[in-house]
Amino acid sequence: MRIAFLGNDPWSVPPLEALAHDRDSEVALVLTNPPRPAGRGSRLTPTAVAEAATGLGLPLAEAAGIRGDGREALAAARPEVLVVVAYGELLTPTALTLAPGGAINLHFSLLPRWRGAGPVHHAILAGDRITGVSVMQMDEGLDTGPVLARREEPIHDDDDAGALGARLAAIGGALLVETLGLLARADAHAQPQDAALATSAPKLRPQDRIIDWTLDAGAVDRLVRAFAPDPGATTTFRGEGLKVLRGAPTGGAPTGGTSGTILTEPSGEVAIATGRGAYRLGEVAAAGRRRMSAVEWARGARLRPGERLG
Repeated sequence: MRIAFLGNDPWSVPPLEALAHDRDSEVALVLTNPPRPAGRGSRLTPTAVAEAATGLGLPLAEAAGIRGDGREALAAARPEVLVVVAYGELLTPTALTLAPGGAINLHFSLLPRWRGAGPVHHAILAGDRITGVSVMQMDEGLDTGPVLARREEPIHDDDDAGALGARLAAIGGALLVETLGLLARADAHAQPQDAALATSAPKLRPQDRIIDWTLDAGAVDRLVRAFAPDPGATTTFRGEGLKVLRGAPTGGAPTGGTSGTILTEPSGEVAIATGRGAYRLGEVAAAGRRRMSAVEWARGARLRPGERLG
């Protein structure tokens, strides 16, 4: 099947690789965003998808969206179907008709749960035990089209968004290949979503990353894991930002202090009093500093009794 692939995120790469290595699929075009300033010096940096396409020797178009140059490139590729993975843009009605087979989307949740831009993060925040991937026929709505295939995946207690997303991307790549095979044989069966069961996963904002230490330790842990490894959950220490990148509930009650109080343990480890229980810091990053163990950070900070985070 002749495919045009649309994606921008690092999680788009494993599905692209799966399609590129599938003998029954021909990737006629990869469409991704143009290079953008990134890192020190704001050097123009291509998307992860562009780098992967170049390495795989696939035809590549870098365009800001599917209007203008992007649409022209898609039309010129004459795909049978569009495949969209973490592209970050709703397709216009015109774009949905560019390929005779329409457009299919690999979404990182079990639709209709967690429709939107942040399904992996929201699943962790909500404490879901099971998530998965869905292959959906796209329509004009936001993740509202009928589902062609889905596959479940457990969320482990130590999963952060990075680890879970990478696992779902790999699972999704295999499922995409299977689904395209079914479509080619006219063997796929689309199941309408039950809108009554839908939940929303909007793009998370910077303020959503701020840790509220009055929550219980389990909720703090879910927040930290939802934003790790990047951009990280945030709090403050002595008036400056501090990222919390890893940790775990201690399983016991705090030994004293109000929520946010820093509790130094005899082992040298550092726990924080929460609204219920305590949260042991694993890795942190002070403003402008590298990530480090919480023990190393505490040693350098020379903590004083009664100091707090937040």
